[in-house]
Amino acid sequence: MAQATADELVYETTASAVQEKTKLRRHFRRFDMFFYLICTIVTLDTVGAVAANGAEGFTWLIFLALFFFLPYGLSIAELGSAFPQEGGPYVWTRLAFGRPLAAINSVIYWISNPIWVGGTLTIVSFAALQEFFGFGGGDWKYVYALAFIWFVTGTAIVSLQYGKWVPTAGAWARGLLLTFFVATVIVYAAKHGVHGFGGHAFLPTYAIFIAVVPVLIFNYAGLEVPSAAGEEMTNPRRDVPFSILSSGTATVLAYGIPILAILIVLPVSAVTGLTGFLDAIKAVFTVYGGHVASDGTATLTGTGLLLGRIIAVLFVFALASAGATWIMGADRTEAIASVDGGGPRVLGRFSQRFGTPVTMNVCSGLVSTVLMIAAFQITGGNSSRYFAAVLGLTISTTTISYLFIFPALAKLRYSRPDVERPYRVPGGNAGMWICTILPTFWALVATVFLLWPGLGVNWFGAGGNPNDSLAFLNFSHERLQYELSQLVPLAIIVLIGVAFYFLGGRTRQQEVEEPLAAALASVGAGSAAGAVAADGSAADGSAADAPAADAPAAGGSGAGAVAADGSAADAPAADAPAAGGSGAGAVAADGSAADAPAGDSS
Repeated sequence: MAQATADELVYETTASAVQEKTKLRRHFRRFDMFFYLICTIVTLDTVGAVAANGAEGFTWLIFLALFFFLPYGLSIAELGSAFPQEGGPYVWTRLAFGRPLAAINSVIYWISNPIWVGGTLTIVSFAALQEFFGFGGGDWKYVYALAFIWFVTGTAIVSLQYGKWVPTAGAWARGLLLTFFVATVIVYAAKHGVHGFGGHAFLPTYAIFIAVVPVLIFNYAGLEVPSAAGEEMTNPRRDVPFSILSSGTATVLAYGIPILAILIVLPVSAVTGLTGFLDAIKAVFTVYGGHVASDGTATLTGTGLLLGRIIAVLFVFALASAGATWIMGADRTEAIASVDGGGPRVLGRFSQRFGTPVTMNVCSGLVSTVLMIAAFQITGGNSSRYFAAVLGLTISTTTISYLFIFPALAKLRYSRPDVERPYRVPGGNAGMWICTILPTFWALVATVFLLWPGLGVNWFGAGGNPNDSLAFLNFSHERLQYELSQLVPLAIIVLIGVAFYFLGGRTRQQEVEEPLAAALASVGAGSAAGAVAADGSAADGSAADAPAADAPAAGGSGAGAVAADGSAADAPAADAPAAGGSGAGAVAADGSAADAPAGDSS
């Protein structure tokens, strides 16, 4: 079958979505995306959780790099370059499986992130300040948590032109922190020796498999996040595959080397999921000043304490930047779902000034804040227990959403075969099926083991105690309490997704067809592509085409907006005047076309 052109291919959407996408700005370039991905995937908060499983955790890290991360990356490289619309994960699921399922799945995907920011990231970052600055609890814990959450939220609110520098700085902070840590481990090992472990320590066992696989899947998650801003990329068809494939090796090294370093300097019994990485940093930094007591407790003094505090600040910033990247992506995904009729219309409003979904960003900040306050009250300050419960819920909501995102690769190969794919998964249909089945399988495995820790222990003659998995999560002999902490929130989240879909009913009545060319227009593109109303009438130009950013577009046009009631509104071109541009048409809710004047062409 001959491939259709981008002007011939259309994407069924709503007038509200066309209107809101006129506010987008194309600021997302190739190396912005590379650093964004490093910041998104290498989160650092779970390094201790993997290291707590000993050398075997490293074995499974490498195994899943080959059998999950690699096929997952190839899959997203094809989806993100072939279907580069704003709200990528939602759009792929919607095109593959329909709006109702995609709408509910988008809520699950989105809400995992404010849960994560208000939960594990806040707790781990506060633990870093306690370790190196001696901060106490009490009311100061809430003050710090609020500052952390709203810094993350504020980064997502500002224009991507400026907000993207936080992930870039966060990626460099990771590199500096990890490089200095590994170099210090070498100095420490030369001075004090290491904790040896033989080759047998790397041999895989089922008990460690079920404990570590969910965390490792979460460690490798996030390759699809930049595609949530697909129409803010300057060249998604070129840059999505490049950024994904080039960041893969760096990600594996950024996890593998620190985990091995932790195991070299600390016995497994001393490594915890919450503070394992921080304890290792503190121990090795005693070479600059300080000592390690006979019970393994490290105390830093002088230069060691100063350097430790600098590293702690970098660590906190690295966590905050990771939260910001996920919130940026997940909020855009849910905002696009909302203006596409998968949620309340108000949640899909993008700021004309910033080009970001401010309403959705604030909503995420509020969810994170409420969750943080409630969890602190419920757990009575038991940080380890809170960390385990919230991390489990965060991972399970992420992996559940992946069960419907990953299969979109195969489905769209068959349902949309005429869409040009600048990058295709290698190996033909066999490669496509491998890159669909393997990531989906591992997402399912992670979900099951999170919802029922210890599943399969003692089956088929295997040894072990199912309660050990609960004890690792600080829920020893408390199966009911753990299950309630996971299943009740999941049920509530699904119900929210269903309610969101019904609240989007009015928006869904404003169906229009948008040419794929609208999502592909790059900086400096000339005319806009047209949007087509549901009754088949054509607009004079595309309200969906994002205005050019950063530099004047020769011959470019200002994009017309579509008001919720169907009337046309003016949308100015971004950042710079368009020389000689023509006005782009707006699409009314009833399908009629209207002319909108060129935006700010003076």
